[in-house]
Amino acid sequence: MGSSVDAVLSYLRRLISPGSVRAYAFALICFCAATLIEVGMLWLDEGAAKLIAYLPAVAFAALLGGIGPGSFVAVLGGLTAWFAFMPPAYSFELHRHGDQISLFTYGVISVFVVWIADYFRRLSKRLEDEERLREIAVQELAHRLKNKIATIQAIISVQLRDNPQVRNGILDRLNALTATDQLIENANGQGAYVRDITSTELGPYVGSRAIILGANVLLPPKYALTLALIIHELATNAAKYGSLSVPEGRVSVRSTISDRVLSLEWRENGGPLVSEPTRSGFGLKLLSRALSQFGGAVETLFEPTGLVCKMKLTLPDDATINPGGNNVGRLSAPAV
Repeated sequence: MGSSVDAVLSYLRRLISPGSVRAYAFALICFCAATLIEVGMLWLDEGAAKLIAYLPAVAFAALLGGIGPGSFVAVLGGLTAWFAFMPPAYSFELHRHGDQISLFTYGVISVFVVWIADYFRRLSKRLEDEERLREIAVQELAHRLKNKIATIQAIISVQLRDNPQVRNGILDRLNALTATDQLIENANGQGAYVRDITSTELGPYVGSRAIILGANVLLPPKYALTLALIIHELATNAAKYGSLSVPEGRVSVRSTISDRVLSLEWRENGGPLVSEPTRSGFGLKLLSRALSQFGGAVETLFEPTGLVCKMKLTLPDDATINPGGNNVGRLSAPAV
């Protein structure tokens, strides 16, 4: 509901320029609406307070149109109430002392309402401009990063053309980071969700054989990139040696959250028998070190049914958790 109201106000601010003809036309509409409300209130109760409906109209006119339209509604509303609603009717004479006080109070309050509404209008405009500038900056940085990664990939392809295994491994990891960068860019630089990262990395393999369960957490950019590398290494390993190397193999990724600690469990089953390797490659070294910077740890178990990798990391206080809670997702098709 709040986002819908913000969207409407943002649209009206773009449509109505402060001090423009549209701003005064909008102010006139606010005045007419307030006058109808005043007439309706007096029809229901002759003793109803005069001028009360004009103050919101003043606020709306100033909030969207600025000081001029807000003051226009304030003056026009005060004169209308004075002439039509205060005895004697259709005269600018005032016989009651209370009406004089009401008009004076209305004038003072209107000045404050116009000033405050215009201040918030200018503040809101400044915040919108800053947000728009931030979005442009994020897009520009993302564009430059893509260009740099493309250049790096070209250099690696040339320099390691005689060593295709190393070349392809490096290029695949760069592609994993690029895909996660795209997720972060789509979220306006805020980060990427655990589910999206996992889906992106598992999608190119066998989508229908991967299940993602648990809480969906929006990870900050640095966390997201690290997790993307880890999931990429696990997926690559599963495709080469583990459960994704055979048609009947399966992979499940489960996430849980407790006291700002995110736990992820990667579990393979239905694949070839596995045993602990005699030496640690890049993947194992990455798994053992990557999450330590976030107060986390990785436990790797080579069970007969398949590899099990248990990961933990401490989330920052501003991390966003999907309010939908735990859920299940099955990748039905490779990610594009």
